[in-house]
Amino acid sequence: MKVIAFGASTSSTSINKALATYAANLIEGAEVKVLNINDYNVPMFSEDTEKEIGQAEGAQAFLRDLAEADVFVISFAEHNGHYPAAYKNLFDWATRIERSVFGDKPAVYLATSPGPGGAQTVLGAATGSAPFFGGNVKASLSVPSFYDNFDFESGSISNEEIAQQIKEAVAKL
Repeated sequence: MKVIAFGASTSSTSINKALATYAANLIEGAEVKVLNINDYNVPMFSEDTEKEIGQAEGAQAFLRDLAEADVFVISFAEHNGHYPAAYKNLFDWATRIERSVFGDKPAVYLATSPGPGGAQTVLGAATGSAPFFGGNVKASLSVPSFYDNFDFESGSISNEEIAQQIKEAVAKL
């Protein structure tokens, strides 16, 4: 099984990328490829820019990488209750090329933040809109207070209850 995992964040120290990577690596026997959305350079989306350049190469590359997956593990960062602008922009470009971005492949959607809210607002938006874009969400989970629940040295969840919830979520893939 080929797992594509990524954090919908541009931070070089993304806690969402760390969470997605951790969760994806719990899938026994899986080949895990972790994407970095910074690798997909696209201009700010507008219809005018689309008319001028056509399909942005960065969005085409993103879709090619997504097409390799059997399943997805995605963790969404939250900026003021919404997707980070860079992820939303890449996603908008991708949907102009292929509306069913995720190809109806099984997915686990995660979200985390440093605070007690655990990025629940963006996770709700992502899971709610998933069916419109080929998202087949088998499980979703918000992880609150990431720095209190993740051990960076071992790269794993330190809270046993949350660790079990993540194991159960990825088992649905």
